[in-house]
Amino acid sequence: MAFPDQAGTPRKPAGVERYTPYQKWRSTVLQILSLFGRLVYLSSLYDREDHRYHHLELEDYLGPDEADRLVREAHQQAFAQWLCLDLEQQKADLDLYLSDLGVEKRTTLAIWAGLAPYRDLIPPLAEEQEHRLFLADLKVLLELLNRQYGVGDAEPEGWRSWFRRW
Repeated sequence: MAFPDQAGTPRKPAGVERYTPYQKWRSTVLQILSLFGRLVYLSSLYDREDHRYHHLELEDYLGPDEADRLVREAHQQAFAQWLCLDLEQQKADLDLYLSDLGVEKRTTLAIWAGLAPYRDLIPPLAEEQEHRLFLADLKVLLELLNRQYGVGDAEPEGWRSWFRRW
């Protein structure tokens, strides 16, 4: 229920906020603490079949073309920000992302060694040199993290059961 202010304009009761789908989407993206996590989220909205980004609420609010443009730009921006980090910052950010997954880091890293899902995080309009830099950085980071968490020493406990969940 809205209460009028002195000018007679209805105002929202205290604590009630109304957000547009764009504001909710933007808030969702900004709540992802790691830049790597943002890349994962934004890349998950890309459809390789029709080469467009899809977010149903944004499409309903802005239309499919504007929603695609908005998410595409956000993905490209997050990717560019990641590439501007030095290796130490990237490692800390990737470690933060791995901590938030709720799965043993060693298990995730062992899976990534075989599947390389991080390749799908590259925006479709990324330049070839950006593509190569991202993969080269990830190769170094994964070697460091694999050594740090003992991946390759022996199979992590339960990693095969992770595949059975899918």
